[in-house]
Amino acid sequence: MMVGTAHPWHDVTVGDAIPNEVIAVIEIPSGSRTKYELDKPSGLIRLDRVLFSPVHYPANYGLIPQTYYSDGDPLDILVICSEALVPMSLVKARIIGMMEMIDSDMDDNKIIAVAANDASLAYVKNIEDLPPHTTHEFRNFFEDYKKLEGKSVQVLGFKGRSAAFACIMESIALYKQEIKATVKKQVNG
Repeated sequence: MMVGTAHPWHDVTVGDAIPNEVIAVIEIPSGSRTKYELDKPSGLIRLDRVLFSPVHYPANYGLIPQTYYSDGDPLDILVICSEALVPMSLVKARIIGMMEMIDSDMDDNKIIAVAANDASLAYVKNIEDLPPHTTHEFRNFFEDYKKLEGKSVQVLGFKGRSAAFACIMESIALYKQEIKATVKKQVNG
């Protein structure tokens, strides 16, 4: 019997402890200069580009399944872990905050989490528990990583868990709304 592959955006559950914890699908490992991105139609991972700037991702980067954000993509998540995680791996991520960001004149917020199964991060419950250097590194990376492409990104600041929770729940609701609209279009032809 042949088993079909699961689509990481649509077939992977967001988790059973939302919004405190979610399942994150990792696209880019921490330390990488390679920008991988989920190919939305196929569910495979594709190379978007090698970063033009001499910077690397400061945390594992991915998406939260079964979410839809205002930029037309799944909600982005940065997962802090003591190890770089393999692309397309699933990780239980404990939500600690959010980075508010504008990219190409659109809201492009990033949920910030820690790997729930990384004992070295068990003490991190809120964004304030991170060393200040970590949020500075996130800000610097996202403000600089597109500069040599002639694009600008604006980091507006960091918010705590309640703002992140609201963003996640809104993105889950928007996903359900978009899926219903898509199914309705398919049925009505």
